[in-house]
Formats: sequence, C-alpha cells, structure tokens
Amino acid sequence: MKPPYFIETLARNGDVLHRHRVNDLPITLGRSYGNDFILDDAHTAAQHAVVELAEDGGMRIRDLGTQNGIVVHGKRHQTLPIDGTTVVRLGHTRLRIRGADFPVEAEVADTTMHAWEGGIPALAGLALIGMFTGVEEALSDAGNFQAIRYLLIIASGLGAGLVWSGIWALANRLFGGHARLGRHLFILGSGLIALGAWKAVSSVLAYAWSAEVFTRYGNHVAILILCVMIYYHVGTIRPHRRGAFPRTVGVMMALGSGVVLMSNLQSTGRLSDELYMSVMLPPSLRQSPDHSVDEFMGNAAKLKAEADADRKRSVKDDDDNNDDE
Repeated sequence: MKPPYFIETLARNGDVLHRHRVNDLPITLGRSYGNDFILDDAHTAAQHAVVELAEDGGMRIRDLGTQNGIVVHGKRHQTLPIDGTTVVRLGHTRLRIRGADFPVEAEVADTTMHAWEGGIPALAGLALIGMFTGVEEALSDAGNFQAIRYLLIIASGLGAGLVWSGIWALANRLFGGHARLGRHLFILGSGLIALGAWKAVSSVLAYAWSAEVFTRYGNHVAILILCVMIYYHVGTIRPHRRGAFPRTVGVMMALGSGVVLMSNLQSTGRLSDELYMSVMLPPSLRQSPDHSVDEFMGNAAKLKAEADADRKRSVKDDDDNNDDE
C-alpha cells in the first residue's frame, strides 16, 4: 500500500462511517489523544495497537499489550498482516486500512429513479390504497350504503398503509440515506391493487368454469404478491444489491405456502384453503355446462351409499374393539 493511508471505521453491515487520513507509518491507535487515530471506545486501551511496516514489505497491525486485543473473524491476534480488505476489531470498533493505491470498483449506474419520488408517487399510492379499501368494503357490504362508514374504513386503511410504508421509509433512511416514503406508498398501493385484481379475476374464473383450484389455492398467489411487494421495498432501500433478493423472495414464498398448507392440513385434513367453492356470482357468468337434476340426485345417492358404508365399518370396528376388551 502506498501513502497516504486511510483508516476507515465500519458499521456492522460493512458501510463506511468515517475515514481518517494519515500520511506516514507507523500509525498508533488508541483512546489517548497522543495517537494518530483516536478510538472513542471504552473497550480500547489508551495505546491499543500500532500499524507498521512488516519485514516482507507489507503492513501489519500489532497489539500493544491490551486487555481486549485485536480480533479478526472471532480470533484474537498479537500481530497480524493486513491489506485493504482486512477488517479488524479493536474493542467494539471495526476498522480497515487502505492505501491511496487501493483499487475501487467501477461506477455503478444510477437506477434509483430520482424523478419518481416525492408527492406524485405518494398521492398515487394513497389513492390506490383508498381505492382498494373502498372496493373491498363495497364487495362485502350487504347492508345499506352509509357514506360515513366508508369514509372511516378508507381512513383506517390509509392510516395502516402510512404505518406500513413509514416503517419501510425509516429503514430506507437508516440503510439507504433517503426515506423515499412516496415510493414505498406506491409499492404498497400497487401490491394491494394487484391482490384485489387477482381475487376478482380468480373468483370469476372459478365460478364461470367451476375451476375450484383458483379458490382452494388462491392464497398462495396472495403470498407471492406480498413477497414481490417486499422485494420492491427492499430493492428501494438497496437498489444495487438485488442479486440475492430473488432467492430470498423464493424462500419466503416457500415458507409462507408451507405454513398455509400445514395449517390447512391440521385444521381440516386437506391441503386446500376451502372444502368447497363458496363464490357466488350472477348465473349469467357461468360458462361450464349445467348438470341435470337426475345427475345431481345420482351423485347424491352415491355419496349417501359411501357414507353409509363408512358408518357401518366404523360401528363394526367399535364392536370388535369392545369384544377384545
């Protein structure tokens, strides 16, 4: 490494909190004001360590007889060769030292869409959240229309959306430098509209063509939509680190679907969400052929015969068990 040297204080996630320039070796580190780099850490000594030239021409860091020492990857070292990638822990402080010749990565393209921030996405997101809440209430409302009740429900939905988006915006501020509340509101609103659209379309398809798979396993698509929402929330916080996000979303999807399937199996003995299709829509939407009354009665008779046979077997098994006792 060539001078000048830069001592970087790191956060636990690896982000640089502070850089300090030192022109020459050796570099002393500790809490004392006589050091080249002062450590504001009660778990470090007054003269804690020194960075110096090693015999092979490289650099090394040496412990000056401290109580907590120099720790790298959980192991304590008395003397340790270092380069620009070595992260050492002195007390509770994480450091690394780089020279002026340390190579930096190429410039990253700005994909954060700075124009899509602020009031416009925030208003769009709030409008989408309000639309979803109002339409959901209208579809399930069987009573008389009351404007004040709808206003209260929409206001509650907007409040919940602001809380959800505010949590993500706080994380964005802490880990990304900017809150981007408007974008998080838009992500939430878009996800809710996608969820509502899926429920409407799947219900129509299930009713029109007797495709019960759409209602029996539709919650898994809802879980997928939620995972995609979280993907975009996290991608807004860390737009340049999306490489592992799809795998994370896949794991979340698998875990969520697995929990739903196991819960259904435990509560009803079936993997499906519903035992029968409960969607009721206008008969004009039906596209599958109608079944005659005779066919219905024949199927009912078959079910009755199977139920009677199961009941007889159950009674016989109980009698056999009583005889054995």
